[in-house]
Amino acid sequence: MGKSIGDTAILRDISLTMAPGTSLAIMGPNGAGKTTLLRILSGLWAPSQGELRRFGARVDKEAKSDRRIGFLGHQSFLYPAFSARENLMFYARLWGMGQPAEHAAAVLRRVGLGWSQDDPIRTFSRGMLQRAAIARMLLSGPELVLLDEPYTGLDFAGRQLLDGVLDEIKGAGRSIVMISHRVDEVMRIADAVAIMDRGQLTWWSDLSAVAPEYLASVCQDQLDAGGWHHS
Repeated sequence: MGKSIGDTAILRDISLTMAPGTSLAIMGPNGAGKTTLLRILSGLWAPSQGELRRFGARVDKEAKSDRRIGFLGHQSFLYPAFSARENLMFYARLWGMGQPAEHAAAVLRRVGLGWSQDDPIRTFSRGMLQRAAIARMLLSGPELVLLDEPYTGLDFAGRQLLDGVLDEIKGAGRSIVMISHRVDEVMRIADAVAIMDRGQLTWWSDLSAVAPEYLASVCQDQLDAGGWHHS
């Protein structure tokens, strides 16, 4: 699978298969194509070359969302003028979910925002906004969860909350793909890790036999060999 924008190849020769209930972490430098890959998997973007299959079915060339996929990226995809509850009710209706108010209230309580569910999103702190985005991701009970640096903006309590959410997702046999540059997050969440550079997967390993120190050394080797610059 590949993705090009104009004459620029963003992803090249990506071949990736995940079994249900598994979790994969993707590491790599800025500009490696990690976020582009997640956007394609989520349905926000369509691949330019190759074939994409989700849940056993081929996805056509047109970008298409799927309520079975939860996506947590750098954007919250929430409307600033709406309250957290109104935002989630909007998505619940968009996805054809019954009892949108009840679903919205329940998931906002799960992320610790029940007390502020009627406040406009524009009044939220960075951490509260990330919690609201986590609530949106969880709303439809997704089978595949895509995370792009999900711990960004969260304080210690928020990080603990997200750890619990991801443990529940894994315990329910659902799949996770997470972008991270932190070895501790990768070792805690993922079953396998891949490293991307210049639009390609350059290294892959099951984590069951990999120590944190070894993974850190592989990342350093990639940095030394390929000019990995991470801010």
